[in-house]
Amino acid sequence: MTLSIEELWNMPEPALIAAYHSARRQYVEKKFARDTQRARLEWMKAKLFISSSGGVTDRKMAVDVSEELARKGQELREMTRDLDLLKVDVDVIAMVIRLRGVSAAAGLHAEDAADGDPER
Repeated sequence: MTLSIEELWNMPEPALIAAYHSARRQYVEKKFARDTQRARLEWMKAKLFISSSGGVTDRKMAVDVSEELARKGQELREMTRDLDLLKVDVDVIAMVIRLRGVSAAAGLHAEDAADGDPER
């Protein structure tokens, strides 16, 4: 996060809410990108499994030892780590908003419920 907690605490309400919405938007965009990559990886694994010859064990081994799939899996893990760090930023900003009692905090609870995010 580029802003410290002290800066967030002293930030005016409109700027604090704007920072929250900006961080939330980045989180949603990165989550979409990560989920898309995850689906592509699963598709590639299934495609390799189907195109391989041999029994089920041989096919699974071909998928497991594929360097390309391993590299894609590593990229996916890195995207997940970055997404988790961004989620922490969103949560910290939301916590500062709640602690300060910003007038729009009620709107944030309604927005989080509308997102259907089970983590919140």
